[in-house]
Amino acid sequence: MHRVAIVGAGIGREHLAAYRTLPGRFEVRAICDRDRARAESIARGIPVTGDMATVLADPDIDLIDICLPPHLHFEAVMAALEAGKAVICEKPLVASLAEADALLDRLAQGGQLFPVFQYRYGVGTAQMRALIEAGLAGPLFAGTIETHWNRDAAYYAVDWRGTWAGERGGCILGHAIHIHDFLPAFLGPVARVHAELATRVNEIEVEDCAALAIRMESGAVLTSSVTLGAAQDMTRMRLVFRGFTAESGLAPYAPAASPWSFTARAPVAQAEVDAVLAGVGAVPTGFEGFLTAVSEALDGRPGDEVTALDGRRSIEFVTAVYASARAGQPEALPLGEDHPLYRGWMP
Repeated sequence: MHRVAIVGAGIGREHLAAYRTLPGRFEVRAICDRDRARAESIARGIPVTGDMATVLADPDIDLIDICLPPHLHFEAVMAALEAGKAVICEKPLVASLAEADALLDRLAQGGQLFPVFQYRYGVGTAQMRALIEAGLAGPLFAGTIETHWNRDAAYYAVDWRGTWAGERGGCILGHAIHIHDFLPAFLGPVARVHAELATRVNEIEVEDCAALAIRMESGAVLTSSVTLGAAQDMTRMRLVFRGFTAESGLAPYAPAASPWSFTARAPVAQAEVDAVLAGVGAVPTGFEGFLTAVSEALDGRPGDEVTALDGRRSIEFVTAVYASARAGQPEALPLGEDHPLYRGWMP
């Protein structure tokens, strides 16, 4: 049983709901938020505090779940690690490769850190993994991914949103970061990206539209379309492998929650694909799947949990996107300490 303090009752509300589906694995001991009324509204008997130092000093808490605004992540994660706690941190993990590497250096001394990327978990991704492991996929040729969401002026009424100082970035950092994490997690390393960014939907400082051309190390080519001006929220992936074409559902925040469509391409037969799919049972989805993997890792059984290195890869990709958009040319990965934006992309 892992004893948890949730720090931040905004997105923390959804984390709490997932913890409550896993009562044999987690016990939420505290909710920490300066807005005590917001924390009380979800607590249902869980103790509430407005002081993070209190939960860091509590010996009965061993896992800190950080659900704060992005500009607070690095200091909060570092403080929790220094207090000897395991840490979950919402996206984006940090706001520069320098900060990501500082966390990796700290983790080399001990500790565990799990960046939140819940898109990885669900029956759709389990199906694709099973087909790849069965040898039916073959190489990935091409693909399209879409993050088309609706964020209006009311969304940006929260003072830190839409600003470089508070949010640290726009749709590339705070929205499409989930679907872009999917690339190295399932399809291998990214070799380069060519990005166009624009602010067209809302009167904000950061970008809210993007078009990316991506080449993978495997040679596969993909496009990523991002906007916060869609009529409704929708996330979609269409991946063309030699052996089949995979199409996700449209659920915006859990695209793997429902079964995907897999259409065979000769010489792979549809019957072969369907036989593998028939063997894929129910799996935890979204935050529940993410937390299940965290629990397994904390119990000494690492497997498909999100790692701190995965968090660094996500920040590396974001850094490359901002560098490409500003230079007007493709940006090659990986990026090292000599990169001009290593210490951050803030203008």
